[in-house]
This record gives sequence, C-alpha cells and structure tokens, in this order.
Amino acid sequence: MLQLSANTGPEECCLAVHKALARLTQEAAQLAVRVDVIEQVQGNAVDTLRSVLLALDGDMAQALAQRWQGSVLWICPSPYRPGHRRKNWFIGADIFAPESPSFVDALHDKDIRFEAVRASGPGGQHVNKTDSAVRATHVPSGLSVKVQTERSQHANKRLARAWLACKLAALAQDAADKGRAERRIQHHQVERGNATRTFKGIDFREV
Repeated sequence: MLQLSANTGPEECCLAVHKALARLTQEAAQLAVRVDVIEQVQGNAVDTLRSVLLALDGDMAQALAQRWQGSVLWICPSPYRPGHRRKNWFIGADIFAPESPSFVDALHDKDIRFEAVRASGPGGQHVNKTDSAVRATHVPSGLSVKVQTERSQHANKRLARAWLACKLAALAQDAADKGRAERRIQHHQVERGNATRTFKGIDFREV
C-alpha cells in the first residue's frame, strides 16, 4: 500500500497530491501495475486531495512504490493566491506493508465481522455490480472499512482485512506514542529540502 499525503500543508499541497496521483497512475499503466484507491480524503478546492491510500498490484508494484517513497516537491506559483511568494510545495509518499508481523499480530479473525454489501460510488469498470463488495468490522473496537475494488468477495475480504489491520496498528501506535501513529506522523512531518522526486509547473513535469 502507498499513501500520498498533503500533510498539514495548504491547498496547493492538496493539488499536488491530485497531480501526483495522476502521474503515478500513468506510470503504473506503463509498468502493468494495477492501482486501486482504498481510501481518500478530499481537499477543500475542486480536484484536490488531502491524502489518498492506494493498493498496488503487479510484478513491478514494489518498485513503483519505492520510486515515490519520501518527500515529493512541486515547484509552481500558487494557482489559488496570485502574487504569493512561495513556489515550493511538498507532499509525502509512504509505503505500508499490512502483511508484516506487526500488522498481522494486531488482528484476530475471531474479532472480525464480514458483511457482503453492494458497491457504490465512482470507479468506472472496476466498480462491482453485485454484492461482492465487503464491509469488515473489528467488533472490539468498532472500526469498520469497506472494500469494493476486486470482483470476487474473497479478494475483497483479504484486502479489507489488511486495511483493517493497518488501522488497528495505527491505533495501537497512536496510544503508545500519544497520537504519533505511523501514518499520522507522515501527515505532520514531511521532510522538506530533501525531495525524492521533483516536479515543476502546472503540468507537473518531472525535473
């Protein structure tokens, strides 16, 4: 799983996330990597994203995720604030591996309730037309996720379990570190000045 996040940055950073997602999707198509949106948080402006969590699938999925991991710099005058002096906008990209022991140990099958539900919302050809979408609820905590990216209920259950494990692991880390869970850290501590990749201009071309 790969997360792109604007962290606590302004709306320009949210626009950068939207543009980065479009660029990543193009690169994924070239590498025969499937990209499914697991969770996204909209920004305040049109066509902006505060964060997006992606499931990457394919032989080159790990290589693609590693290519993006770290800080991403977008150099562009603000499209929202004409004359604004700042031109450097940073977003973060972080990899999460739900199959690692720390995630698996946080979740027990007996504590999960699965429900078949009908898929909804945008998604083009990948949106299921049947009840193969799955809602997974962690009964002790009440945490719930819905996954509809796959066409088989079994595959959606597997992905839902992995995403639920991510959320539980984040909660556990949040309690231990007083709100500084692994995924939340990335939202607040993007490293500036040491970008993994740099893009420039409103067309988001790589430098």
